[in-house]
Amino acid sequence: MTQHEKPGLSPKDDGYLRRFTRVIEYIYAHLDEDPDLAMLAEVAALSPWHWHRVWQSAYGESIVATVKRLRLHRASADLTYSRMPIAEIATRAGYSSLEAFSRSFKKVYGQSPSVYREAGVEGRLEPANGGAPIPKTRGTLLMHQVEIKSIPTEKLAVIPHKGAYMEIGKAFEKAIGVLASRNLLGQVGIMKGLYYSDPTHVPEDELQSAAGVAVSDGFEVEAPFEAVRTYGGDYAVLHYKGPYADMKWAYEWLYGEWLTQSGREPADAPCMEVYLNNPRDTAPADLLTDICLPLKPAA
Repeated sequence: MTQHEKPGLSPKDDGYLRRFTRVIEYIYAHLDEDPDLAMLAEVAALSPWHWHRVWQSAYGESIVATVKRLRLHRASADLTYSRMPIAEIATRAGYSSLEAFSRSFKKVYGQSPSVYREAGVEGRLEPANGGAPIPKTRGTLLMHQVEIKSIPTEKLAVIPHKGAYMEIGKAFEKAIGVLASRNLLGQVGIMKGLYYSDPTHVPEDELQSAAGVAVSDGFEVEAPFEAVRTYGGDYAVLHYKGPYADMKWAYEWLYGEWLTQSGREPADAPCMEVYLNNPRDTAPADLLTDICLPLKPAA
């Protein structure tokens, strides 16, 4: 990006920009309500599985942070143009105490609410964007290779995992141990992970995922495994090379950069990771993973 280019969504992103404009308008109209992510997914007309992750990757903040910031922006107008008591403005902005409101307001506007009110219009300090969310500047993340592939549905034998995604390795180790003890390693295929929760708004200890292996339709799945079928259809497949711990940046680029410019929409199905080599005998920098984002059929 040159110094003359403006940050924001590119012309190819117009479809997503229109969707997110509807979300912003809805938030403004319901600013006194706590954000309902399911409702906002409907407003955006995007998959509830993925829409918030697209938002956060594109805008660099969660919906909760957006609502908090817009309430502070409205509070700045209340301070400037109304005689409403500051304690009432704090409550209207969603704060349980005047002290908490004052801390947040000063952090954003550089002045306490009382000083801001006394300064008036000419002396006030506004955020650069006037309170509206601005898409993140492009070009700051490494580009990745992505191809759209049609992947048929298949049967997996999985062990569910709840908690941090980076700890799903425990479930994979358990899966390998069970398969080895039953002399079944030669009867299963490649290892895959299913990631059901959106880590941009689900607490880490509540994240739901599953560590699995591909199996034939005739394979008998017994406890502790569960049988699931994957989504069959188009996927955006990002070919990632590197440590698992750094994969979050690839996800951010996939959702915030590639998807919003692709003309495609995510399907109502979880992301899937396909592990192409073995971390037991592969250096972290050489690990190969296909990150598979399910897509709705092309229009």
